[in-house]
Amino acid sequence: MFPAEPGKTGNLLSIFAGRRVLLTGHTGFKGGWLTLWLDRLGAKIRGVALPPQTDPALFDIARIAQSCDSRIADINDTEALEEAIADFDPELIIHMAAEAIVRDSYEAPVRTFATNVVGTANVLEMARRAASLRGVIVVTSDKCYENREWDWGYREIDPLGGSDPYSASKACTELVAQAYRRSFFSDPAGPRLVSVRAGNVIGGGDWAPHRLIPDIVRATRSGTETAIRNPASIRPWQHVLEPLSGYLTVAARIMAGTGPDLAGAWNFGPDTDATIPVGELCRKFARIWGEDGPGFCFGISPAGPHEAGLLRLDSTRARLHLGWHPRLELSEALRLTAEWYRAYLRGDSDLRELTLSQIIKYEVRMTFFNEFEPQNRTG
Repeated sequence: MFPAEPGKTGNLLSIFAGRRVLLTGHTGFKGGWLTLWLDRLGAKIRGVALPPQTDPALFDIARIAQSCDSRIADINDTEALEEAIADFDPELIIHMAAEAIVRDSYEAPVRTFATNVVGTANVLEMARRAASLRGVIVVTSDKCYENREWDWGYREIDPLGGSDPYSASKACTELVAQAYRRSFFSDPAGPRLVSVRAGNVIGGGDWAPHRLIPDIVRATRSGTETAIRNPASIRPWQHVLEPLSGYLTVAARIMAGTGPDLAGAWNFGPDTDATIPVGELCRKFARIWGEDGPGFCFGISPAGPHEAGLLRLDSTRARLHLGWHPRLELSEALRLTAEWYRAYLRGDSDLRELTLSQIIKYEVRMTFFNEFEPQNRTG
């Protein structure tokens, strides 16, 4: 699956060494993985987020707090946010804190809009005051597009929208980012503000409710079958390290001051062959898991609110202008995910090391970083 020996970090990634990075949402699934990766790259990280929202949580299992200056604060509380950010003067802000579950947004729509829209504005307002800031990356979602259930992937120029509170809140988040970019971050010599969008992310350490892989693992642990709500729904599946590598690519380009005009939005989605129905993904995951693996109950009448039936992303812009493309086949992404959860269910003592080892092995695939020689500015 991976080369036997981990390679060295490429030139572009090395630009994070010693850089001050403010990361919101570090107690979450994707935020935890990104914290470990940035720490490995030598960044000085301050994490700002609510306490972990799941039990268990990657934040605890992989000891994420060891990799950053962790501050517990709500981005909806401007006083707490200011206190958490004060004295840090970030060079880079990666904003990941969000209400992230589609089905939960139906139960708490006002909270979803407050966190994803107003909370983002709060973070961007703080960013305006950061003297050493070079860039801001706002992480949204593939759900931000007006989903017309068509066969081709959505491009960054396609209309925004949303039929559910979560999707609509992510479209609004994009509009907030766009307004701040045009109003306050438009100077070509000043900090850059970009947004990034990914597909359905899988990987070890996700324990969120109403997500496919965590639901499967919970059922497997209890010895029951997983009831699959919408087996025919098609999603763009990708390992968590794939979009994170895209975010880091954009961030490194911002820090280096090289490459294309980064303004605007960037899609980081999987290849077409990784955009498959939910039911097919379940069967692939079960085969890769092997003995004592998950079982499924298909054909369940969907209960609950509307969820999109077909969604694809087009990442042509990132491929052409950043040299980024997915590095893992879907089977590899599922193997990494199964490896992590099997280790957890066995009671392995050091999931932090396993998580780091998967990051290190993934870096071997990122040979395109060696193609660039950024001018490492100091500030």
